[in-house]
Amino acid sequence: MSISPNVPSPQESYHYESSGTPRWIAVLFGLLFAGVAVVGYMGHQTETKLENDLSKQEDQNKVISAQLEQANSRLADLKGHLDVTEQKIGMTRAEVAQANSRAEAIRKEQQSSTAKLNTELTQVQKESEEKIGAVATDVTGAKKDIEATKSDLEATKSKLDRQQGDMGVMSGLIARTHDDLEELKRRGDRNYYEFTITKAKAPQRVGPIQVNVKKTDPKKSQFTMTVYADDKEIEKKDRTVGEPVQFYVGNSRMAPYEIVVFKVGKDQLTGYLSTPKEGGAASAAPAPAATPAKQ
Repeated sequence: MSISPNVPSPQESYHYESSGTPRWIAVLFGLLFAGVAVVGYMGHQTETKLENDLSKQEDQNKVISAQLEQANSRLADLKGHLDVTEQKIGMTRAEVAQANSRAEAIRKEQQSSTAKLNTELTQVQKESEEKIGAVATDVTGAKKDIEATKSDLEATKSKLDRQQGDMGVMSGLIARTHDDLEELKRRGDRNYYEFTITKAKAPQRVGPIQVNVKKTDPKKSQFTMTVYADDKEIEKKDRTVGEPVQFYVGNSRMAPYEIVVFKVGKDQLTGYLSTPKEGGAASAAPAPAATPAKQ
């Protein structure tokens, strides 16, 4: 077997390797380079992580700084509030002391006013009792006056009796005095015309009629008169004081007209004419030289 002249023989190769750099050194350097690369990579990773951690820490520091500044601001505000509160507390204490002083003054003033008011009330009560006593006395007197007036009214009422007239008709209430007549007027049951007429040739008007006094007899309390109404002459002869002199006027026969004389003087009669409320006015008979009746 022939060997190419350009290919070294095993002996030559061994000799060559033996005379060059040992292989283990190359391997060692390879491993060293690999270790350095690994260490460099790990260092880079560690540096990157440290940088990231440092950046995060800086961010946290900024947040913490902001929070710290905010806390300091709050503390400053709180301190300001505390200062104001202390001032207010001081003012409140002064105000409370002033209020207590004012309250004490008001209490003393109220006690003084109460004492004064009690004195005035006592005086007013005393004066009221005196006035009430006086009023009670006046009331007692007024009651007596009322009772007296009531008695007078009862007496007047007893005088205002009914009586049969000269025509046989029961009359209304009869008045025997001027005061009795005023009571009848207040009652308003009939129309009343008071008169004082004298003896004369001509008749005199009394309300809606005319009357002519013919004769008077004071001793016997009698009189004679002529009544003129509805174109008629009605003679009433020898009538007495307090006797209702009755006559009808117009077409109505429900209630008569009445003349009551309660005083007979010399040639003079005093009394009144009573007419029904719904009887209408009578037309007096014409008479010469008639004169108005005296009221």
